[in-house]
Amino acid sequence: MIAPGETIGILGGGQLGRMIAIAAARLGYRCHIYAPEPDSIAAEVSAAFTCAAWDDAEALAKFAADCAVVTYEFENVPVAPLAALGDVPLLPNTRALETAQDRLSEKRFVTELGGTPAPFVPVDSPEDLKAAIAAIGAPGILKTRRDGYDGKGQWRIMSPGDAEGLDLPVQALIYEGFVTFFAEFSVIVCRAANGEVRFYESALNVHEQGILATSTVPTPQEILWQIPEARALAAKVAEALDYVGVLTLEFFATENGPVFNEMAPRVHNSGHWTIEGALSCQFENHVRAICGLPLGDPGLVTRGAVMRNLIGDDAHDWAGILSDPANHLHLYGKAAARPGRKMGHVTRLVLD
Repeated sequence: MIAPGETIGILGGGQLGRMIAIAAARLGYRCHIYAPEPDSIAAEVSAAFTCAAWDDAEALAKFAADCAVVTYEFENVPVAPLAALGDVPLLPNTRALETAQDRLSEKRFVTELGGTPAPFVPVDSPEDLKAAIAAIGAPGILKTRRDGYDGKGQWRIMSPGDAEGLDLPVQALIYEGFVTFFAEFSVIVCRAANGEVRFYESALNVHEQGILATSTVPTPQEILWQIPEARALAAKVAEALDYVGVLTLEFFATENGPVFNEMAPRVHNSGHWTIEGALSCQFENHVRAICGLPLGDPGLVTRGAVMRNLIGDDAHDWAGILSDPANHLHLYGKAAARPGRKMGHVTRLVLD
């Protein structure tokens, strides 16, 4: 067990790292942020900040020397340089990172565990794309295998003609068939080092332009029957990876059951409602897990909650948001709003 008073290292300096650091402070831990960007909003609420490149082995080693355990707030941290952390525990482990960083590896991994993703084919050339469309059909989505998020690095292929003359990036891609679904939901699980798992209520997620707009709990009746199968897969994924911490799997709800979309080896946007809406929020339980503390109860403390992302200029109406006493506003402290940028979120609790 890592005792309160020790330092938790966090790789990445964004809003997820910020919220992990706030939860850690409540439990008596100090946090040390490591990020290449000098304007880290996570560093603003942490005890120490190292601003250095991901491949700076000397800086990583010095950072690790100050930490009792290291975690990460996003899945695109380069894996190879992390060897410089030495013997300091990195939780979740690098296998979780490696699996989630490549969409092809991720889907193959989940398929081997019995999960059902959308049909997929790797694409490395225009000829591969034509063959993929012929095999899977259109419509479909062409995605970069690495680094894409919030709808970035994706191209919709509505017909075979859409692939003609498409200027493909010089990187590995994957083509996925469209899934006919009636809802999207996520499974957020926290796993301790001893194998204990706790599940949060699965939120109904609504996306707009590829970005999560709202997450609503409790789980609506129409998708409730799909949750046991989705949770069983999440537990298999966590066990197979020897995972410690919070893990998120996103699903499409279809007439035939849950279809796996993607996984995130970290705390997740669709779990932000847990800060006010759960007995122990996802950020606190992540800290508990990586520090070897008993896991907290993820149960609801209210009849329900709706989390809404504040994108771009949405965050400017903070006075209007706070005029509703059921609203809980979280602004991330980012300096400049721009289209598609998450500036904060608001959670409205259902109190009666």
